[in-house]
Amino acid sequence: MSRPKPDPVSADAFRGFYTDILYFLRRRTDNASDAADMTQDVFTQWLDYRDRAAVEQPRAFLFQMARNLLRDHWRKQKVRQSVHPHQADTDAEPVTDEQNEPLAAAQRLQRLEQLKEVLCELSPRRREALMLHRFEGLSQAQIAQRMGISTSMVEKHIAFALLHCKRRLQNDPGTEQPE
Repeated sequence: MSRPKPDPVSADAFRGFYTDILYFLRRRTDNASDAADMTQDVFTQWLDYRDRAAVEQPRAFLFQMARNLLRDHWRKQKVRQSVHPHQADTDAEPVTDEQNEPLAAAQRLQRLEQLKEVLCELSPRRREALMLHRFEGLSQAQIAQRMGISTSMVEKHIAFALLHCKRRLQNDPGTEQPE
């Protein structure tokens, strides 16, 4: 029996793509954390993309996704600056929902409860990797060292955890989606 041809969109290829896209986004943003978040979003979107097999050039496709996310990021920044031109992100106190809108605060608390439930559905390793990355701000290399696993495994845990959260939070709370 002959060996199957290597998959051009294998995990090894994506590890290289991840580094390239992260570098690409870091050069174009003023915040390394935003670049890392956008890079994760690129791969979350890729995992969620239904027609991956039809993509002939996955690297170019991923970079186009990154450019689109970067464009959205810049638009959001522009809107924030136009709405609050006198308020710098770093030195001003944010106005809380409770001060402006009690309903918005209640909805935010409900959304947080949903997020807690969704996080509890994750396996302990995926939840730990996601929490360390998103809430403690550790790099993937730091997480890998702390958890005693490879960086690529950390990438997978985070990507799948984000995809799970996205899918579950986009559905109605009463409906289950098979995994």
